[in-house]
Amino acid sequence: MDKNRLISIKEEKRAKIIENLLQNDLIELVEDKVVLKGDYYKNQLRIALRNCDIINPFDIEEYIAFDGYLALHNVLTNLSQREVVDIMKNSLLRGRGGAGFPTGKKWEEAFTFDADQKYIICNADEGDPGAFMDRSILEKDPHSVLEGMAIGGYAIGANKGFIYVRAEYPQAVKTLKHAIEEAKTLGLLGKDIFKSGFDFDIELRLGSGAFVCGEGTALIESIEGHRGMPRPKLQRTAHVGLWGKPTIINNVETFANVAPIILNGAEWFRSIGTEKSPGTKVFSLVGKIENAGLVEVPMGTKLRDIVFDIGGGCQNNKEYKAVQTGGPSGGCIPKEYLDVAVDFESLASIGSIMGSGGMVVMDENTCMMDIAKYFLEFSVDESCGKCIPCREGTRRMYEILELITEGKAQMSDLEELENLAHVVSDTSLCGLGQTAPNPVITTLKYYKDEYIAHIVDKKCPAKSCKPLITYTISDKCIGCTLCKKNCPVDAIQGELKVKHSIDIEKCIKCGSCYEVCPVKPVKAVEIY
Repeated sequence: MDKNRLISIKEEKRAKIIENLLQNDLIELVEDKVVLKGDYYKNQLRIALRNCDIINPFDIEEYIAFDGYLALHNVLTNLSQREVVDIMKNSLLRGRGGAGFPTGKKWEEAFTFDADQKYIICNADEGDPGAFMDRSILEKDPHSVLEGMAIGGYAIGANKGFIYVRAEYPQAVKTLKHAIEEAKTLGLLGKDIFKSGFDFDIELRLGSGAFVCGEGTALIESIEGHRGMPRPKLQRTAHVGLWGKPTIINNVETFANVAPIILNGAEWFRSIGTEKSPGTKVFSLVGKIENAGLVEVPMGTKLRDIVFDIGGGCQNNKEYKAVQTGGPSGGCIPKEYLDVAVDFESLASIGSIMGSGGMVVMDENTCMMDIAKYFLEFSVDESCGKCIPCREGTRRMYEILELITEGKAQMSDLEELENLAHVVSDTSLCGLGQTAPNPVITTLKYYKDEYIAHIVDKKCPAKSCKPLITYTISDKCIGCTLCKKNCPVDAIQGELKVKHSIDIEKCIKCGSCYEVCPVKPVKAVEIY
């Protein structure tokens, strides 16, 4: 395929796609740019998600219609490897997988390292609870990733790429397989791409769902056929990676940003976001939020704008309490930091991290000890067990949190929990263990009064921890019998139009009586 064929496909397809989307009232044109309609999208800027929900991911010509593979053509016919690396360096694009390492710097390390074979790996092992950013890009715009990988392959001198994707994402696997075959059929992958002499192929490798394989060296071990366990960081993977060869690993969102940077220039990308964190970031906004979904905003956008302007605030008009950024490795951000800028430096300054982009919103009824326990349980289950601090330390931390939420802890346990959190963070081998204590560290920092209430008063301020709550029926009861009818264990006694009572011995604290009680404005069923 040559440039003329790309342009003809673009002109032929683009007008038809836009006309169809306009007829179905799905998009609007803003300065000749396609923008999805609706209040949810008006405060967003879509670069990585630019084609999602606009093109058919199973039709490569629709990707081409929106400038697809033009960046690769420009790179292979007009730019040297050094020039491509310099563009990426000047763009200041930082890895979107969590660590935020400069992409151009990483590519330069592999480019300048002499070797007979080099590799490009796309890390699509997204496993954070509630995160679906990368999976959505793979399912809805796979060619943006393939094109970014091919450009990266040319830049560092690699002719082989691997996409490490979770096997439990069958739709993403299906879409990627189809996209790779389409690209090969049109000569956009394979031998002598655009008659430039550049060869580049991509293969899929299916992961088995181990969260630790999101760590680069563990991922490499898995591709090589070994158990996915992190390696000691004695050498950079840009020098010694897959099968001992220079290897670049970037995540899905990072590769999806590459082609737009090539087409629009490094200065254009730096004009978006902040000085140190340019561009946009994709978040999966989930939890107790009115408008859940994928959000892409410029770096530096205030957390308040994401949660309230885009997300619509907490469900059922509940009060915002916290947001967890960065998945199980991140921290909980209280309401006093709602005006923090969402970028790498600002989040780190308050004890959280950007991570891959998970954003879980919590309301007034959320117990922060329970949240810390939930995320820590995930880290305990996903620890590979190679290093003692992570394997044993996270488990002991979880056990202490269990004691706290059951009302069985002492104040000395709180001191031990805090000490353990810092030891695990400082001494674990890889990022999983180093960041696993973050939910504990931030909740201790911002919600220590709730910890003390659990330990000293044996009360859960959020009225969420079952061992620490009691349900009673007050004199406001009108005897409607709804609570009695809905109790799954027959713990409620009473007759029609007569005040009911709860047998504490039988009560399993499921909360069904509280949910169905119709007395307004204050429920007859009370929680202590």
